[in-house]
Amino acid sequence: MKLLTPDPGLLIWTLLAFLVVFYILAKFAWPMIIKGLNDREKSIADSIATAEKVKLEMAALKNENEALMAQAREERGIMIKEAKEQTLKMISEAKEKAKNEYDRIVADAQVAITQQKNAALTDVKNQVGALVIEVSEKILRRELSNKAEQEKYINELAEGVKLN
Repeated sequence: MKLLTPDPGLLIWTLLAFLVVFYILAKFAWPMIIKGLNDREKSIADSIATAEKVKLEMAALKNENEALMAQAREERGIMIKEAKEQTLKMISEAKEKAKNEYDRIVADAQVAITQQKNAALTDVKNQVGALVIEVSEKILRRELSNKAEQEKYINELAEGVKLN
């Protein structure tokens, strides 16, 4: 039972040792520990404040980024619209140019056809004139006394001439 009931002298020395250690810790260690804890608490609070500040800045940057993206989409839409308009304008100009060229070619072809037609008519007239002269020459060379023979000869010559 001696283990369960300590000696009163041991109890006093243990209490005295505890009070000395408690005094030394209270005088030297606790202020440093409390200062370290306070510094740690302050750095954590500063970190939390910085994190909140960064979070707000990130939100602002995100909003700004979204606004820039919306503006970029709008500008892209405008550019696409302008490109389509430019393309349609170029196509219409090309069609107009092609139509003008077509009209010019048709007009030139009509002029050429008219010129060739006139040249062909002139050639036909010249050939008819030459044939008339030739027939007249043959009639005049042949002296016929009878008018009936002259008409017969003219009819023979007319049948013998082939017209183109």
